[in-house]
Amino acid sequence: MLSVVLATRNPGKVAEISSILSGLPLQIKSLLELPELPEIVEDQDTLEGNALKKARHVYAQLHQPTIADDSGLEVYSLAMKPGVLSARYAGEGVTYGENNRKLLRALSGVPFPQRKARFRCVAVFKGTEIEWSVEGVCPGSIAEEPRGEGGFGYDPLFIPDGFDLTFGQLPAETKNRMSHRAHAFFLLKDILREYVNKIG
Repeated sequence: MLSVVLATRNPGKVAEISSILSGLPLQIKSLLELPELPEIVEDQDTLEGNALKKARHVYAQLHQPTIADDSGLEVYSLAMKPGVLSARYAGEGVTYGENNRKLLRALSGVPFPQRKARFRCVAVFKGTEIEWSVEGVCPGSIAEEPRGEGGFGYDPLFIPDGFDLTFGQLPAETKNRMSHRAHAFFLLKDILREYVNKIG
């Protein structure tokens, strides 16, 4: 089996990504199991830049194949904000709830048809002399109040196109088939399958 490191300490991401990549001959561990590694400052201007920085940093430290991603919520009426600042939209070290409340304040009075948004994810695989990047997008709208206890981040506010429920209300298996992260990691899964087969 190929040992792969997920460059994240977010348990929600670990569970979601591990579920999507299940079925591949991978032994997956995350930075949750590697507390000795320092935190990676996500200071790049784009999702792509942050994902690449995390993958390259962890690979340089461990010399093991590494998977990293960065995701953001982009709201059209807010000029695609919070975007790359999604995790710290309300400031450094804030809770998901604080980010959600700031977003709702920013959209206060905006009618539902003008609350269009998309989740976007960039995923990177870094190996020896190999670096792949893929992108996944999930279009939707922002609810007027949080709904549901599932998922993490902005999930209680995001209603994917074609549904009346938020990601926070939908079953995890449904979200994992259609989310921005799912789209990106299903593409990466195909790449990883070919890579594993190639190295034997």
